[in-house]
Amino acid sequence: MPVSMDVSEFVSLLVEAGPVGIAAVALAEKFFPVVPSYVVFVLLGMTAASGQGDLAVTVAATVTGSTLGALGWYCLGLALGPKRAEGLIERFGRFVFLKPALYHRMTGAYRSHHFWVTVLGQTIPAVRIYLSIPAGVLQLAIANFLTATLIGSLLWSGPLLTLGYVLREKGADAASLGLLVVTALVGLELVILLSWRLIRNPGNP
Repeated sequence: MPVSMDVSEFVSLLVEAGPVGIAAVALAEKFFPVVPSYVVFVLLGMTAASGQGDLAVTVAATVTGSTLGALGWYCLGLALGPKRAEGLIERFGRFVFLKPALYHRMTGAYRSHHFWVTVLGQTIPAVRIYLSIPAGVLQLAIANFLTATLIGSLLWSGPLLTLGYVLREKGADAASLGLLVVTALVGLELVILLSWRLIRNPGNP
């Protein structure tokens, strides 16, 4: 609960700076994945968007910040190269929720269909944070990468921001309603993960 309150206060503080602050929230979400992005973006929609015009600005600023965050990870992967990136992830990846197995799966996915892997990857929790590292390591075309990231970020953040906006417009208490939505989203993610594991390993739940 204290973490939720801290995140809410952090989002509210940055939102006061306008579009730049909103973009900063999305940028921070890419570099500090302590709280799931769907929690951050729903709270952002509830806090920043007080009208349809504000909602459009919020979506645009969020997508911009998220894309800039992805560019930062891309540049890091580009600077490190294959061997150093893999070595660092092997040693420290577990501390930032990036397991070596996930990194290898993301790298393998990039062997084909670069554009659509990036688009879809931006809509998957955890993957959307670190997918840019193998993209940089593999030196994917930067223009295509940024375009795909922008589209994927819009597909992911747009509905979540709109949900927060709709909840705010309903006039319900933001704190209570926000907590209810966050709990439902976390529960949904757990159900999806458990279902996926059962499908992959039916004999070992």
